Amino acid sequence: MSFSLSTVFRPLTRAVTYTRWLHQLIASVAGTLAGFVHGGTFRSTGMEVWLWIAVLPVPVLLAAALIPAVRRVEGLQAQLLLTPGPQGPEERAGTGISTSPSLSWRDRGRTAGWLLLRLAVGVPVSALTVQLPVLSFAFLQAAAGHRTHFRGLPAIDAPHGWYALLVPLPLVVLLAVAVWAGSLMAAAAGRLLGPSAAERLAVLEARTERILEHNRLAQELHDSIGHALTVTVLQAGAARAAGSPEFTDRALAAVEETGRQALTDLERALRLLREDVPHPAARPVLADAERLLESARAAGSTVRAELSGPLAALPGPVSREGYRMVQEALTNVLRHAGPVPVSVRIAADADALELEVRNPMPASPAPAAVGRGLRGLRERAALLGGKAVAGPDEDGEWRVHARLPLARLR
Repeated sequence: MSFSLSTVFRPLTRAVTYTRWLHQLIASVAGTLAGFVHGGTFRSTGMEVWLWIAVLPVPVLLAAALIPAVRRVEGLQAQLLLTPGPQGPEERAGTGISTSPSLSWRDRGRTAGWLLLRLAVGVPVSALTVQLPVLSFAFLQAAAGHRTHFRGLPAIDAPHGWYALLVPLPLVVLLAVAVWAGSLMAAAAGRLLGPSAAERLAVLEARTERILEHNRLAQELHDSIGHALTVTVLQAGAARAAGSPEFTDRALAAVEETGRQALTDLERALRLLREDVPHPAARPVLADAERLLESARAAGSTVRAELSGPLAALPGPVSREGYRMVQEALTNVLRHAGPVPVSVRIAADADALELEVRNPMPASPAPAAVGRGLRGLRERAALLGGKAVAGPDEDGEWRVHARLPLARLR
């Protein structure tokens, strides 16, 4: 029994019950204003007044539904009163109620249906809010032995003490109707003011873009930091094995430069994750490829490079992704084969950009599928409409080759 009582009285202790009630009372404001404009409305008796309040504003509401901003206003009001609580961006999105203006005739139609439903529910609730407390007072007067006759209510000509038993009944009915109507409007708001198909698609596309951007940043950090750590480890090992102060100085200088570049890349990636930085630092491009080659040379590799074509004039996306692909290929050489001779070819023409990195196969090659580097390299090429392959060639060397089309990007 206690559980049942707590279930019954719980809505009375929730703020949302009363904010929803207020939302329903506001719906009758338009009808009340229309009643003042329409002469003679409030000279009617009984339920006729409320009938006029429910009917008079219909044409105005239908016309208002054609205004795109009305949907936004109704959405904001529904969020604040039907689903009160924290109103941050995530909480507002979780209500299922849109605050965007009408973008189509379907949106306008749903807005019109919402306005009419608000009127159809709000006016009866407003009428009961006014009349039922008066009825309770009439029962109280009758229980005290007074005849009562209030406007809009039947007269009580035979007062009696037993009317005291009926005093709470109208108030209980009013609260029950207010709770039920509030729940009804909250559910209807999700359907009539919920995001349209175009809005849901836009949200999905934005979410997909964020995921892709995060994945791209993760790949860039993998490439940049992985390259820096590989070079640093190789330089430190070579300096310790060489036992030469001069070589150690060169190794420390290379480690310093590589670490500085890695910190720059890390800072740029972190800035991209902050919403308050609209113009993050520029990403490296193939015109900066010489620093990759010098980094590999500093790690002990003999690098033979062939760069041809207008690398500085390449489209931004191709040049940036091409830089990362060369970086990943050189990192894999240093990580799996050590400081071996490397051949790098970067060639651009009017149709495509070709990247090729070759190195001798190590005595005990690591499995090609280990790590995400080669997979990321292939993904970068595929996103630009190109293709990347990696594996041993007929000469017994490990070869990474990528071709990125340029004609459709210019």
